Amino acid sequence: MSRFAAPIAEQIWDMKYRLKEADGSPVDQGVEDTWRRIARALAEVEAEPARWEEPFYKALEDFRFLPAGRIIAGAGTGRSVTLFNCFVMGAIPDSMEGIFEMLKEAALTMQQGGGIGYDFSTIRPKGAPVAGVAADASGPLSFMDVWDAMCRTIMSAGSRRGAMMATMRCDHPDIEAFIAAKQDAARLRMFNLSVLVTDAFMEAVKADAPWDLVFGDRVYQTIQARDLWNRIMRATYDYAEPGVIFIDRINGANNLSYCETISATNPCGEQPLPPYGACLLGSINLAKLVRDPFKPEARLDMDALDDLVRVAVRMMDNVVDASRFPLQAQAQEAQAKRRIGLGVTGLADALMMVGLRYGSDDAVIELEGWMRALARAAYLASADLAREKGAFPLFDTEAFLASGHMQQMDPDVRDAVRAHGLRNALLTSIAPTGTISLYAGNVSSGIEPVFAFEYSRKVLQKDGSRTEETVEDYAVRLWREKNGDAPLPEHFVNAQTLTPMDHVRMQAAAQKWVDSSISKTINCPVDISFDAFKDVYLSAWNMGCKGCTTYRPNEVTGSVLSISDKSEAVPQADAGADVVYLSTPFDRPEALEGHTYKLKWPGSEHAIYVTINDTVINGHRRPFEIFINSKNMEHFAWTVALTRMISAVFRRGGDVSFVVEELKAVFDPRGGAWVQGRYIPSILAAIGGVIEQHLIRIGFIDGEGLGLKADPQAQRKAVGGGTPGRACPSCGAFEMVMIEGCMTCRACGHSKCG
Repeated sequence: MSRFAAPIAEQIWDMKYRLKEADGSPVDQGVEDTWRRIARALAEVEAEPARWEEPFYKALEDFRFLPAGRIIAGAGTGRSVTLFNCFVMGAIPDSMEGIFEMLKEAALTMQQGGGIGYDFSTIRPKGAPVAGVAADASGPLSFMDVWDAMCRTIMSAGSRRGAMMATMRCDHPDIEAFIAAKQDAARLRMFNLSVLVTDAFMEAVKADAPWDLVFGDRVYQTIQARDLWNRIMRATYDYAEPGVIFIDRINGANNLSYCETISATNPCGEQPLPPYGACLLGSINLAKLVRDPFKPEARLDMDALDDLVRVAVRMMDNVVDASRFPLQAQAQEAQAKRRIGLGVTGLADALMMVGLRYGSDDAVIELEGWMRALARAAYLASADLAREKGAFPLFDTEAFLASGHMQQMDPDVRDAVRAHGLRNALLTSIAPTGTISLYAGNVSSGIEPVFAFEYSRKVLQKDGSRTEETVEDYAVRLWREKNGDAPLPEHFVNAQTLTPMDHVRMQAAAQKWVDSSISKTINCPVDISFDAFKDVYLSAWNMGCKGCTTYRPNEVTGSVLSISDKSEAVPQADAGADVVYLSTPFDRPEALEGHTYKLKWPGSEHAIYVTINDTVINGHRRPFEIFINSKNMEHFAWTVALTRMISAVFRRGGDVSFVVEELKAVFDPRGGAWVQGRYIPSILAAIGGVIEQHLIRIGFIDGEGLGLKADPQAQRKAVGGGTPGRACPSCGAFEMVMIEGCMTCRACGHSKCG
């Protein structure tokens, strides 16, 4: 009998987390093998591995404790990979040499799949003099474009998707350009942007006082603080960015304020980190801890929560020792502070199961109680670990206990920390859990409300046919199993029926007991007034949140939802974009038809020959494999690699036209070339163009620029019309929704934030 509660859970496990050989044959025969692999790997760093493997397995069993995806996929595989999710890179020096050294470090980190954060406030503003070269500075935005291109290039090279966070202080002279940067739909698409808002700025906004924009000792401009605040709010209202980070509150409440200063976060914002800071993530699945669900006596099992948190903290502390790191500086930072980010998922489901409406007064009180219990258990567990294994190296008893967050902890927690120290400098965080939530049976994500009670998902089968399956929310499925067709209770609510203030109150309640931060999206209706929208941010500030991220449908990101007659939010889809993925590739026929194309690149002595062979599925011709050949041995290694990679993608089925757009986006830092009157940024982009022409030739796409990753409106028209929206770059389904600050695919779990 399958341990998975829903087909999508098993499919996500097989696609993302199941250990397989290089040829695709499975090593993990069932999810129990995955749990055993993780438990054994994390127990190996213990003095007595045999003692801890079984408790670790029990914590993972039945999806009760959910380590982040990097841990599930990498632990115990024997591969030299990082198990950390979040990185903030080193401070960017204000010099050309330093800037590009930081770019190299970012590339190395993203090559291993790490999401990274950077503060660009350290780069002098546009127009500032550059001593010694008689020139003016191009400003931080120009270098952000370079970072953006680097991220696109790494993604195009076949590595795991990347994501970046860029922050800028509210007093930087280029802050207005930063605020407006993503109003250009083609610019900085690999970045999330957030403004670092200080306490002084918020006070100036309230007083409608003047505000200096400064760099170094020079005041470049003085503006009204309220005017700048309104610029931030208008950009966010119209374009969903930038977000707002209350940076002084983050530093004031930081346990480590005595030895670090934070100026950036990871891409989704739940981990404010110092230079070279790294943090791993994990979540307690609250939905699995509810006893007697839907009955009057329904409750969260607090004893089970306490026990599970204590084991989870030990497991996550062991990850610090078991993991590899892209950079030595990241390893040193992690070992010196041993910070972890334990949070929750399934909160909204748990509330529905105990009879509470998300956002209500009772739900706010219950959430605060649950998070307080989790924080207490985590800190006591870390103190016990410090007694057994030693405190983190930078622990300073008096300085630590004087920090803002520790002031509110229970006396017994403070006593334990004073007596034994603490193994982990910070312990709690609430992260995006989109894919993990699907893997756990489609429980609600993080502390978000249920997004949709159910939606339909179409899956392409090996023979080319499509099957349709209904994906239900975990708590909704349990209710229907117990109550049949009885109407859902009134306290069952989803994100589209809640007010923005419902979201803010829940975020603030959780933040009180979270020592890092929270990734959360406050969904706003398209018709919310601008004044009411601004009130959301002021309320987040006044209630003690460390940041605020909203999502209101807009022209750049599109309106990704449609509302049914039952006011149930359902991700849009249409017939041309409902391919999800295949679990096994197509079989190769004995003979295939194809075409060979000659590509002559200026400056190269030898031509490149591209052969694409096709197969026929359900009467439709589609690409099956590609061969790239040239006498130029300079290209040999990467052409062989490209041949194998693209052929593997073709054989998996689905809408593979995204390959075209990925290749066409690759630029060569040495420069491109003019080919037949058109500028092509690289040889790889030229190969992408050849593939595109072939797909048009066989009727796979309707025309140039109409592939999967093209302009959403154009793609919609190409596949038969419909309301413009965003296609998933991984599976093609028009199921991308904003969850916890990340655009996440409800069909396959793809998330921009990784």
